[in-house]
Amino acid sequence: MATRRGFLAGLAACTLTPVAGWAKVGGPAFLSAARASDNSYHLFGLTGQGESVFHIPLPARGHAAAAHPDRAEAVAFARRPGRFAVVLNCASGAALAELNAPEGRHFYGHGAFSSAGELLFTTENDFENARGVIGVWDAWTYDRIGEFQSGGIGPHDIRLMPDGQTLVVANGGIETHPDSGRTKLNLPFMQPNLTYLSVEGDVLEQVELASEMHMNSIRHLDVRMDGLVGFATQWQGGRADSPSVIGLHRRGDSPKLVNVGRDQARAMDGYGGSVAFYDGGVRIAVSSPRGGVVQLGDVSSCVVDGQLHMPDVCGLGVSRGALRTTTGSGAFWAATGKPKILNEQPLAWDNHLVRVSRD
Repeated sequence: MATRRGFLAGLAACTLTPVAGWAKVGGPAFLSAARASDNSYHLFGLTGQGESVFHIPLPARGHAAAAHPDRAEAVAFARRPGRFAVVLNCASGAALAELNAPEGRHFYGHGAFSSAGELLFTTENDFENARGVIGVWDAWTYDRIGEFQSGGIGPHDIRLMPDGQTLVVANGGIETHPDSGRTKLNLPFMQPNLTYLSVEGDVLEQVELASEMHMNSIRHLDVRMDGLVGFATQWQGGRADSPSVIGLHRRGDSPKLVNVGRDQARAMDGYGGSVAFYDGGVRIAVSSPRGGVVQLGDVSSCVVDGQLHMPDVCGLGVSRGALRTTTGSGAFWAATGKPKILNEQPLAWDNHLVRVSRD
């Protein structure tokens, strides 16, 4: 199989290529895309205090990125329905390669490297056939070497599970087509799911929310070190009936939404933008740029028990166990304890803070 050939090529290259490592570029804790005041777009490397250690131009608006586990390389993805993904040398700022979605496809803004960094997996829309695809790329040459189905429609986020052999995919369930822009084509009968795949593409497990939640599109993911998955959803029904937009799943069990009160649910305006475990994994957070709110929950009781108000907040990350957030106004917040702005720049931070390493 092509995937195996890519793996062997990666092993051979490991013996020949020195690993520069992220320390050579200032040891960033996070990657984030942003729009500058002159309307140019960049990928930033940020410390846990929100300080910039590098920034590299992007050809258009970015969404999220994938950080190589060893080399100071990042793959920056276009915002859906963009077709570009650019591989960046974060030490030199050079573009090493540009990944182009195959004809009839576009990227969904997320990707994940394999545990040893020899493969890159990308979420893609096969819009002519209304199916989700995971592209497989050799992470040394960045040639496309294979693909497999995502297990649903609209695969958005993708994460590697702690076992290093399993991928979890958030299949949002929403059919789109570039000819219709961002119009959602199948809302009455959409079926979001979480799908667990082997890195070879075999479906290992697939779960859906209860049938009355079929319009609660599963979009974004975080994974705790013991394999518990946190997910953020985006409700496609009436806003007055918005349910919880934060959920938990452990393989072998049914997925469950974190309990919220009616007013808490309405505060999120049906939109979960990012999700992150924090405080050693005993707590979970979800952001809503629409609501200008970050909701905080206790994992063991599965209940939202806190709420922070931050206009246009979306990016969530964790530094030394503590929650960090970013906003469209350029603020980088410490959101654990009494929230405070750690850093502020004339930028519009995009949707996500991508963790480079667990510190």
